[in-house]
Order: sequence, then C-alpha cells, then structure tokens
Amino acid sequence: MPILPIKIPPGVYKNGTEYQSKGRWSDADLVRWHEGAMRPVGGWRQHTTTTFSDKARAMLAWGDNSGDRKMAIGTASNLYVMGEDNTMYNITPTGIATGDVDAFKATGYGSQLYGKHNYGTTRPDTATYQPATTWSLDNWGENLVACSTSDGKIYQWSLVLATVAATVANAPVNNQGIVVTSERFLFALGAGGNNRKIQWSDQEDNTTWTPSATNQAGDIDLITDGAIQCGTRVRGQTLILTSTDAHAATYQGAPYVYGFEKVGSACGVIGPKAQISVDTFAVWMGKKSFFYYDGYVKALESDVADFIFNDINEDQRSKVYGVLNNQFNEVWWFYPSDGSIECDSYVSWNWLENHWNVGKLNRTAGVDRTVFRSPLFAGTDGYIHEHETGFTYDSRNPYAESGPLEISNGESVLNITGMIPDENTLGDVEAKFKTRFHPTDTERTYGPFTMTNPTSVRFTGRQVKMRVQSVRNTDWRVGEMRLEGKIGGRR
Repeated sequence: MPILPIKIPPGVYKNGTEYQSKGRWSDADLVRWHEGAMRPVGGWRQHTTTTFSDKARAMLAWGDNSGDRKMAIGTASNLYVMGEDNTMYNITPTGIATGDVDAFKATGYGSQLYGKHNYGTTRPDTATYQPATTWSLDNWGENLVACSTSDGKIYQWSLVLATVAATVANAPVNNQGIVVTSERFLFALGAGGNNRKIQWSDQEDNTTWTPSATNQAGDIDLITDGAIQCGTRVRGQTLILTSTDAHAATYQGAPYVYGFEKVGSACGVIGPKAQISVDTFAVWMGKKSFFYYDGYVKALESDVADFIFNDINEDQRSKVYGVLNNQFNEVWWFYPSDGSIECDSYVSWNWLENHWNVGKLNRTAGVDRTVFRSPLFAGTDGYIHEHETGFTYDSRNPYAESGPLEISNGESVLNITGMIPDENTLGDVEAKFKTRFHPTDTERTYGPFTMTNPTSVRFTGRQVKMRVQSVRNTDWRVGEMRLEGKIGGRR
C-alpha cells in the first residue's frame, strides 16, 4: 500500500492564488514553527487589574539603578507607569494636548468645498491624513523620556511614583518623536514642527540644546521628500526612518558631532511604531513591503506580503506596532485588518529560519521579555497580558491549514485509507482533510479525526488540503504526517 509523506516546509505562504500555495501551509492562527516542528504559541493571562483610559500605543520596560522593574505605557492622551507590584500610576504631564485615538482622513462630507467634485465619484488623493496618536518612549539613564505625536513636547520622569512627568528644559517643541543614541545624545525628531529636522542635545545633558563652542548640541535638516517618523539604535549608528526613505546617523565627534547618510530610498516606514531593532539589524513594515537594515537597506522577501497589504486597513496604518520576541527569534507586527479600526491581526517573521506567520490577536502594543519574565502585550480591552505562558487562548484553538497537496498521478487517484501521525503526544491535535478533483471543483471536508497510530481515514481526490487543530491546551508538536492509500478511480 503506497505511503505518501506530507512534507510541508515551515511558515505560511499567502501570496497569489490558492494553488500557488501548493505544498505549503496557507493559513494559520496561534501556531509557530520552531526547531523543525509546528507547535502552539504560548498562551496568555491577564497581568494587570486596572484598565487604561484608551488604547495603549507604546510600551517600554526597564530596570532602574536599584534593580526595580518599571514599565511605561503611552495612550492617546495619557502616560502611565507600572511599578514592581503591577500597580498602575498616571504620570500624565500637566497640560498635555489631547490626542487622537483613531486616525482619520478629511475626505468625507463637509471636508471640501461644496460642488467641487461630482456626486458619487471617488475623491482625489488630496485629503490631509491625521494619524492616531503614538508615543516615543526611551531611557535617559534610569529615567524615562517621552514624546507624544499629538503634543510634541519632550518630557522626563524621574522614578517618583507620586509625581507626573515634567517638560525637559530648553528642549524643542512640536516634535514628531525622540530617540536616545548610544552615545547619550537625545534626538528630537521632526523638531520644532519641521518634518525633516533632527535636533540633538549636548552629550549627557538633555537640557542644553543651543550649539556653542563648549558643547556638542546641534541640528540638521535631512535631504528627504518624506517626513521623519521614528528612530532606533542599531550597532554603531542611529537609524532614522521617514515616510519615504532611511538615513543613518554616525557619531563623529566635534565639530560636526554627527554625520548623516541616506541609506535607502522608497523604503519608508508605514507608521512610527512599525520598526524593531534586533541586535545587529533593524526591520520594519513599509507601506507595501517589509525592509531590513544591517548597514544597507534591503527589501525583505515575504511569503505573506500580498495578503497582509491587501488585508490591512490603510486608513489606520499609524497604529501598526512592531514587537520583538527574542526567545523564538521572531518579530511581530500587530495591525488593524480591513474593516477594523483597531489592531486585531498579526504577522510575524522568524529571522533565524526565515519563515513567516499570520494570525488574529487583539493587541495594540507590547514589549519583549527583558526585565519581566515574559513578553507583555496591551490588549484592546485595556489590560496588559502576560504572553508565552501556559496554553490558554480565550477559548480559541490554534490551527494550521495547508494549501493543495497533490495525491494523484495522471488518470489515477489515491484512495486514502489511513494516516500515520507524527505527533509527540497523540490526541492533542485533530486533523481534517478537504479534497477536490480539480481546482474549481466543490470542496469536500472529511473529519475531524482524532490522532491514533495509525489513524483510520477515508477520502479520495486529486488534491487535498490538511488542517491540524489543537484540541487540548498543551504544548504539542506536529512533524511530518504520512498518508496510506491505494491507487484507484473516483468510484
């Protein structure tokens, strides 16, 4: 009796047509491929007992000089800090400008002159895009420095839980964001309302911003046709991303202090929080592609780009949030899917094994496990959740489904009568099969089948899709399945 191994490479492929995903996994949720096997991602549990005033748009975790753990959370109009005991403290600066929970475009009724365009026709791309409010959060030593895109001022919080963050003296206002460089300069991005300007403080002194012969403060206008969005530290440099290109800042010392070089074109970041720095490189989501920087900007080939950039709600792109999950060599992006105004989906990339994954998860911001034991992600419910802990998923079941697998040869078809599972603990997952005799044929579903060794199944077709789904909240593993069958006809 013929044995048909089902050899499916790790990761999801969702580009092009369904048949282009032949021999690959074509859909998944809450699973990952790690060390040669498919397994569920770690589950989550609620970490905090109080909610935010609105959705979290930035998070930063760090340890102070005495070893106490802190976490800062920025929302549309508020800034919070969580102490060692998980108590949430509101440290919102006095008089901060009210932010925008959602992004919007002024293209609807009343946004332009009456009678300017024909009724019922699509308006031209002349609207002003107002992004959702996000925050830049960074550390100045053990202290927190922060800047909201809606407010534009630079604030510092000096660890006293009973006090609010205060304005950094002499710092520019109307900024897009901030980043602290490895050399201990504070960069103001889009400084003073100039979308191309970077202004930096003196080294080790974030209250001195006016250049003189006795300090290293300075500024520069980047040569770019875009607007500065964000900055991040990479090895030996500070990477600045605009809406259209990328620039690297390298410390040179006095008198020029920093040298700036354009390192990539047509590689703009989709939103201020869509970049992640990983040791020696940075990666970010662009408007239609993913990009990678390790000294040179390169387009990152993605097996799911077609799906992601057709699925994303373009009007809410400023909410895209990138998070590192170093334990599994992954970067995750949370994004609002088409039809949703809030982040409800994710795409991830395993940079070590170079494969991609997709799924659904209502998370708006997060931090990797650094000073905290596990990654912490903020949910749309206003709570912080501890991830990669246990295997519970709010009553959801992790699954993966393959694209078409060929099980016929010419006029012959294979009548499948059994399956030999490759699962480390039989019974933790179940399998379904969906068959067709040609691509436009009606799809027939068989199962679910509980895993035994061997498992009795019965179906016939020229192509089959296999779906494996968790039935128990355990750390299961699935490897290479095999099908048993005999050559026959359709009847």
